[in-house]
Amino acid sequence: MAEKIVSPGVFTKEIDASFLPAAIGEIGAAIVGPTVKGPAMIPTVVESYSEFQAMFGDVFKSGSNNYTYLTSVAAQQYLKHSGKLTVVRILDGTYSGATASIPTGSGNFFTGSNPATFTTDQATPSFKLNTIADGAIMNNVLNFTNQDQMATGSNGILLSGSKDNLRWEIAGTNHNKGTFSLLIRRGDDTQKRKQILETWNNLSLDPNQSNYITKVIGDSRATLRGSGGSDPYIQYSGSFKNNSKYVYISNVKDTIDYINENGTIRLNSLSASLPGISSGSWKGGFAGGDNGIAGFDALGNVSTGSSTEAGLLTAYSFYKDISGTDSQGYKLSAITADDGGVAYINALNLLSNSDEYDINLLLIPGIVDSLGGAHSGIVTKAIDICESRGDCFLIYDAVPYNTANISTVTNQVNNNDSNYAATYWPWVQVNESNTGKNQFVPPSTVLAGIYAFNDKIAAPWFAPAGLNRGGLDTVIQAERKLTHANRDDLYESNVNPIATFPGQGVCVWGQKTLQKKSSALDRVNVRRLMIKVKKFIAASSRFLVFEQNNNITRQRFLNIANPYLEQVQAQSGLNAFKVVMDESNNTPDVVDRNILYGQIFLQPTRTAEFIVLDFTIQPTGATFPE
Repeated sequence: MAEKIVSPGVFTKEIDASFLPAAIGEIGAAIVGPTVKGPAMIPTVVESYSEFQAMFGDVFKSGSNNYTYLTSVAAQQYLKHSGKLTVVRILDGTYSGATASIPTGSGNFFTGSNPATFTTDQATPSFKLNTIADGAIMNNVLNFTNQDQMATGSNGILLSGSKDNLRWEIAGTNHNKGTFSLLIRRGDDTQKRKQILETWNNLSLDPNQSNYITKVIGDSRATLRGSGGSDPYIQYSGSFKNNSKYVYISNVKDTIDYINENGTIRLNSLSASLPGISSGSWKGGFAGGDNGIAGFDALGNVSTGSSTEAGLLTAYSFYKDISGTDSQGYKLSAITADDGGVAYINALNLLSNSDEYDINLLLIPGIVDSLGGAHSGIVTKAIDICESRGDCFLIYDAVPYNTANISTVTNQVNNNDSNYAATYWPWVQVNESNTGKNQFVPPSTVLAGIYAFNDKIAAPWFAPAGLNRGGLDTVIQAERKLTHANRDDLYESNVNPIATFPGQGVCVWGQKTLQKKSSALDRVNVRRLMIKVKKFIAASSRFLVFEQNNNITRQRFLNIANPYLEQVQAQSGLNAFKVVMDESNNTPDVVDRNILYGQIFLQPTRTAEFIVLDFTIQPTGATFPE
């Protein structure tokens, strides 16, 4: 109600126009591809390369050589300059994590109480440990029921143990209290030199206690459902969130109300359910992990587990040897085939959910458009995802290593037309720090780092190119040194050249999108400006949904949009802008349809890509105009 004014005086009133939307958290890239280990087909956020290494691994040895998946190379480049990366590890076919059945302490081989006597009660273990990571690399015990297959070396080392898998140990069982401790150790440690990753003390099998093992460690599991369909999703199961980074619990042999009101054991028989001491000191291994179609075990052997599909690869091609029939172990014959194609399409369909996965860049290293089969279908799908989301940009590779003719590159790129994607050429050589070798890699693996560096020192609306922000300091050399004419041919066909200049090294020398029509959106910096602006304003405006559709709410929107766009303009992202949200576009008909309508007019700042300088030679005695 309006204030009633009768006698003269000064009357004050407050109008709060300082509404500030909640800050938007850091938004990063998403990368899809195979890794050494980690949860398969579950989009997982990491915030540093050390976290990526711990969760997904880096280098692995096969035969006498060390290898790194291109996923890891690109992640390392990107995370040098950014603090958030969503990783989707590719596994196809029937894959699974490893398990360990933890026996009760009743004179059993695993317990260490009598290692020469092998008995087992695996049908009713004390509990089971399950690795969060999937794949055969998590296996370091061949068979839980055969002592001869529990291969160990001196000092209790597991012969199939590696830095990428795990072992467990039970310590400090207290039968009077019904508690025990669990250690999660690195798979390649020894009994004398334990490398403990996690320690869980004072655990109980009593579900009525706060220290119940499932409550403390967790029993949640994320599983891909609807594989191969148009709408795959992640199904979550379990009652308690996972507090462990490595394992989750199942099949607990509960000791309900282990301690009675008098503080004594309610039933002596319950103590038989407790795990035995020192299990991991003797073995502590895991088994049952399966790669599905492709992958390695802990010893670097190709391991396809239970997969029976015809034509599985027995030797994998990496780096410049990637081909149309072998990309890091996957045949990729078709996007409908369980040889990698289905897995990539599943991953991209998952990432299409913009409400769940907040990303602004998409990377698919190891996928090369011209190689056909599933490769081209994956690139097309990735472009479609970026366009349908409207807030994400794709960097992809058009042609393989050793492409001789520039016309081959340009003809391939001419098949696509989108301002949500860009491609670069040629391939580049980097020192792969995880293996210590120089390897040629597709340009998308290093461009991830360029985009992150550009955003760190400038903003997305600056061009990720040129000597200031496009220098490839991690690149030793390009596959080919381009001439000016080469660069002209590439850029005219929307291929961004990777140039080499004497004394200045290798750098990105273009920033075109794939859009054929000439407009502001045929440049990377403008498209990324739009992604940034749309994402911020849309996210901030969610606070207005279900508010009253009146002038007050419209003003709240203007208080969000205008200050932000002024900031972008001050940082050289815009030349001018105008925001309209009033009665002119929110007519009674619009309001009656429950719509709050706004119009945002933007004039993006263009980049100076062509510097034209006229040098005029004057005769002696000529005068120069002021």
